[in-house]
Amino acid sequence: MTKIKPFKGIRPPKNLVEKVASRPYDVLDSEEARAEAKGNEMSLYHIIKPEIDFPEGTKENDPRVYEKAAENFKKFQDEGWLLQDGKEQYYIYAQTMNGHTQYGLVVCAAVEDYLKGNIKKHELTRRDKEEDRMKHVRICNANIEPVFFAYPDNKEIDEIVARYTTGRPVYDFVAEIDGFRHQFWVVDKDEDIARITKIFEGIPSMYIADGHHRSAAAALVGAEKARLNPNHRGDEEYNYFMAVCFPANQLTIIDYNRVVKDLNGLTEDEFLKKVAENFEVEKMGKEIYKPKALHNFSLYLGGEWYSLTARPGTYDDKDPIGVLDVSVSSNLILDKILGIKDLRSDKRIDFVGGIRGLGELKRRVDSGEMKMALALYPVTMTQIMNIADSGNIMPPKTTWFEPKLRSGLIIHKLS
Repeated sequence: MTKIKPFKGIRPPKNLVEKVASRPYDVLDSEEARAEAKGNEMSLYHIIKPEIDFPEGTKENDPRVYEKAAENFKKFQDEGWLLQDGKEQYYIYAQTMNGHTQYGLVVCAAVEDYLKGNIKKHELTRRDKEEDRMKHVRICNANIEPVFFAYPDNKEIDEIVARYTTGRPVYDFVAEIDGFRHQFWVVDKDEDIARITKIFEGIPSMYIADGHHRSAAAALVGAEKARLNPNHRGDEEYNYFMAVCFPANQLTIIDYNRVVKDLNGLTEDEFLKKVAENFEVEKMGKEIYKPKALHNFSLYLGGEWYSLTARPGTYDDKDPIGVLDVSVSSNLILDKILGIKDLRSDKRIDFVGGIRGLGELKRRVDSGEMKMALALYPVTMTQIMNIADSGNIMPPKTTWFEPKLRSGLIIHKLS
């Protein structure tokens, strides 16, 4: 079972939401945030990337930056740019991209569920990134940004959500930066709140789709607060952290592609001959070629696109990790031919989210920055859930969820 609870959200007045809302802290750098927030003192970047309030070059982990985050969070509340709801409730957050809408429930998830493994992860986390977010949560005493969960499809939750989303949303806007639509409703009826809580008790697990470091940080700070409180009861607000939970069948996972600086001393012909040992290789010409199915890859090399299809026997359908295209390509091309052993640390490889399109791969190779590009067919949510259920971890740079959650629509205070 999974335990969730409603909460008194802190959120902007309707007329200010577009000024406050921002992209997540980890999808842009400090200078991009500085540029997006220019002339807008209400931008959430002043809380989630407060280094923009210091001279250029100020480090994100400067102690003054964390203090500024808390100072700005208080300022936003004092100025009325963020207001707290008077009642504990759930919220519905809908995102529309390319004509597809996904509907998420904004809830407070239990720290205990994360620590016990009922909230399942599919990626490793880095301690330095966890510590950065822990400092931010501690000093703000709040989950400023939500994490992104998936849960197994549930018809009754869909029906409750549908009842609310036929009405007028509290927020409804299209973000200028990406063109995605964001809508928001409040679930305020006591019977619906109670029923949603009860339904989730029957859901065995939730899955972190995006935000592994934020999830870890939020849970660890909650556990830390429990340890330090001599009067800890277990029902305090810090025992929970904010998440937007989407039914798995609504989520869009897009490709996460690779670009490589060199061919490990091989000529283009030598490289293609080695690839052909494990793949059916077909030259597709100058037009961009997109992978058609699992185990089909797109290679861009020397101004030409190629279709690569893994030969039978080169992967094991019974191995939940080995069957993934990221594993097939890593094992048979990146490692075996190009000598790239560690995707996290090797400087010869870089990664490009599919939201940028395959034209970005072509651009980086044609510019001379990179020698070749490899595009992958996206993994499925079923694959992610199966791997998480088996206790395995996916290889690095496997999943890219889009659209990203907009930050600033709602915040959860820990006390």
